[in-house]
Amino acid sequence: MFTLKKITIVLISVALITILSGCSYFETGQIQNVGLLVDTSIDDNVWNKKGYDGLLEIEKEFDVQVYYEEDIDTEEEINNAVAEFVQDGVNLIFGHSNMYGSYFMDIAESYPDVQFVYFNGGNAADNVTSLNFNSHAMGFFGGMVAGKMTESNQVGIIGAYSWQPEIEGFYEGVKYQNPTAQIEMNFLSAWNDTETALTMYENMKKEGVDVFYPIGDSFSEDIIKMAEGDGLYAIGFVADQLELAPDTVLTSTIQHVDKLYEYTATEFDNFHLNSTVLSFDFQDDVISLGEFNDRVPEAFQEEMAEHVEDYTETGLLPNEE
Repeated sequence: MFTLKKITIVLISVALITILSGCSYFETGQIQNVGLLVDTSIDDNVWNKKGYDGLLEIEKEFDVQVYYEEDIDTEEEINNAVAEFVQDGVNLIFGHSNMYGSYFMDIAESYPDVQFVYFNGGNAADNVTSLNFNSHAMGFFGGMVAGKMTESNQVGIIGAYSWQPEIEGFYEGVKYQNPTAQIEMNFLSAWNDTETALTMYENMKKEGVDVFYPIGDSFSEDIIKMAEGDGLYAIGFVADQLELAPDTVLTSTIQHVDKLYEYTATEFDNFHLNSTVLSFDFQDDVISLGEFNDRVPEAFQEEMAEHVEDYTETGLLPNEE
């Protein structure tokens, strides 16, 4: 049985329903209520947690009702969830994954008064927006730190998919900082295969890798914990993960998903949200580097801060200047 969890209880009187029945349910373009779909659970990983935090901020900022539904990953489940959201007055729906893009494109015409938003996709429509993190630069800066701090001259990337932009950026950053470093790369071809990611970690460790970049929110914490136990280094992903392993995490490449939720809601509420493919980077304050490990030389930390500032102002990475 399909059950919709409410973050806030909504009481709709019979009288109000009667009034609305003779007119359009939505005031087109302005936030009424907001819904969120995730394909696993809210607490499954840091990416989902940040999306949920962003939803709560929208609730607080705009004084609207917000709803979420977990483990929605099939066409039938998505259709049912969207229909129930709409019945509850939702006219802004976030799909917290790129998997929602094709489904939203299929059903958007059936809900012309609803704005659909999803992440990391290349398709848009009249009422479908794709939000993309331009993560090449954050990967580059993370790679510079890895190239600086490796002692074995071997750095490892464990990615979900080979097309992730931060992978190429990380590779370039390592090579810019340390041209002689060797870079091992393995890809899961899945977002949530933690078991395989840990096996890849063990193999890389045997080959001498001493700095890891786990590029997947479902397995980054596990890899970092393994590196901590082995006395190795890692670069955090999506969130600032220094506190997770203070002696292991050198810095983190952070995507502020919660801030992007607030931005999107504000743009929509002000009739300014474009139904197109949007891209965000350091210049938009939704990507940043995390706090540095004390083991990273202070002079190099200052150098990195200058590089990030220069990129934010010019859009040019150190290897492009």
